[in-house]
Amino acid sequence: MSPPARADGVSAPAQRDGRIQDLRSSQPSLGQLVGEIGNDLSTLFRQEVELAKAEVRQEAVKAGKAAGMLGGAGFAGAMTALLVTLAVMFGLGNVMDLGWAALIVAAVWAGIGAALFVNGRSRMKQVSPKPEQTIETLKEDAQWARHLTK
Repeated sequence: MSPPARADGVSAPAQRDGRIQDLRSSQPSLGQLVGEIGNDLSTLFRQEVELAKAEVRQEAVKAGKAAGMLGGAGFAGAMTALLVTLAVMFGLGNVMDLGWAALIVAAVWAGIGAALFVNGRSRMKQVSPKPEQTIETLKEDAQWARHLTK
């Protein structure tokens, strides 16, 4: 006995097979899904790179403003040191000749400069231009790789 026909003349199994075919044709294939995932990952990566660039730009602007302020503070400090130096020189000029007062103030500044130079030079000798830790880590990695291949 054949399945009952509907009013439109299509039997029930034929209708079910048609729906299954429609569902199969509407679902993407595995290759299409993998391609979409690749496109989505590519888009996500590009968006992350753009976000990183924007953040770096923002931080660079902040750093630039901070550097400008520090430069201004350094200039203000230098002007303050100059004016205090002149005040001390003219203050000493009230009790001695102005030339001697200037010489004494200059000698004090020379002593400060010499102390900073000696301290800076000794610290500079402690600086190593080679990245010692990185070199040591690379040597360890090379030894590990050699033992891995044996």
